[in-house]
Amino acid sequence: MRILAFDSDEDEKGRRRGAKPAAENDMPTQSAPTPRKSLSPGVGNALREAYQEALREDVPPEMLDLLGKLG
Repeated sequence: MRILAFDSDEDEKGRRRGAKPAAENDMPTQSAPTPRKSLSPGVGNALREAYQEALREDVPPEMLDLLGKLG
């Protein structure tokens, strides 16, 4: 576990001065993320459809011209 400190609190090897190693039981416990329930299944479908529409759109000629100048 790395402890964040100001530069003045660390020695030349990056160790914190006077710091004692943390005990196993001092570390915070992390619980598993709770799955979220969808508020409305239609929202996910609408987002997927909008994404698919964006993929079907043509790239504007101005953008193709700019990309050609880069390469």
